Amino acid sequence: MDLDAFSAALRKDGYLDIETKTIEADKVVGLHSHPFDVRAVVLAGSARIACGNEPAREFKPGDIVEVAAGVEHTEHYGPQGYTFLVGRRHPASA
Repeated sequence: MDLDAFSAALRKDGYLDIETKTIEADKVVGLHSHPFDVRAVVLAGSARIACGNEPAREFKPGDIVEVAAGVEHTEHYGPQGYTFLVGRRHPASA
């Protein structure tokens, strides 16, 4: 995965809040939602994410994760933790 190209695509699509994050091993985040769209690429580790009524999906390095604003989801991070490059697209101000 070309991270510069991924970051450029994020910016082009309006994901202007971009950062690399690491989540601790075996962390569980219960049902929640965000007021912004998320698009990320997994850099290391793994996570199981279940969005809405869909079954959980496992994400590993190189996978792209997308979660739309307002969609309830759960996150279960793997035994090696989880590092990802994430972009957030916030709604336009009124």
